[in-house]
Parts: sequence; C-alpha cells; structure tokens
Amino acid sequence: MSVKQPVRLSLALAFGLVSATASAVNLQQLSSSAEQLMGSSTGSANNSNTSSLTSLLSSSNSLSAGNMNNAAGILQYCMKQKLVNATSADNVKNQLLNKLGLENQSSSTSQDYQQGLAGLLNSKEGQQINLDSLGNSELGKKVKAKACDLVLKQGASFIS
Repeated sequence: MSVKQPVRLSLALAFGLVSATASAVNLQQLSSSAEQLMGSSTGSANNSNTSSLTSLLSSSNSLSAGNMNNAAGILQYCMKQKLVNATSADNVKNQLLNKLGLENQSSSTSQDYQQGLAGLLNSKEGQQINLDSLGNSELGKKVKAKACDLVLKQGASFIS
C-alpha cells in the first residue's frame, strides 16, 4: 500500500464525518475516540480520532450545556483550566448560581453542576462529553476552548 492510499482514506473519512455533522454527533463515541487519540500510537487510529474531533469543532449544538446547572459547573471548570476569561466567566457563573438559588456554590448538590465541575458537559442532545478526555493536543485544546466559549455565551443568554 502506498503512502498516498492511507492519506486518501483519511481524507475520505474526514469528509464523510464533516458531512455527517449536520446530524447529531454521538458524544460518547467522540469521547472514546479522544481517549484513544491520547493513548494510540497507530497512524490510522490517530487519523480517525482527529477526524472525530474535527467534526465536533463544527458542531456547536453538541458543545452547549443542556441546563443552567451544568453550564455553571462547566464555567468553573473552564476557569480552572484557563480556557476562558476568568472575570467574565466568574460573573456569568455567579449570576447563574444566583438565578438557580445556589448562591453558595460549595453547597450545591446538583448532579449536573457537580458533573460540570469535573469537566463533564451534558449537551442539549442528552449526550455527555468528558472535556478532560480530549487531552492537550492542539485540536483537543481547540475543542475545549470552543466548548467553554459556547457555554459562556449560553450562560449569558440564560441570565438575560
């Protein structure tokens, strides 16, 4: 097999995944792909997983929180990871918590909030993605940053 054949196959997979982005992205599969990407040493697995992460970048609905509790937790996670402007995110997060009646965030027992703190994004589609599992590759960082930016904008819309 020539070197060009795997590249063509990877490109075909990438175009197929991008065209399938209009449909719902299965975030559990994506999270699994990201974990494989972090631990995989084979070129074909990396190409497939990279394509999965790339498709997630173009799917904003999959990276939006399903509720205010999870959005507030994700914002705290994003601040801790230095993925958003801390001042803006902290302001939005605190307003969300106040709106939810959870002014004292340490006493919040909301499962969605606690999952958000751990980097588990519960999407509007009912899927869950572990932002930590996306790793620290350039593409993984871009997906995490996009998720944080979208949740920050979403949180601002929740409080307005």
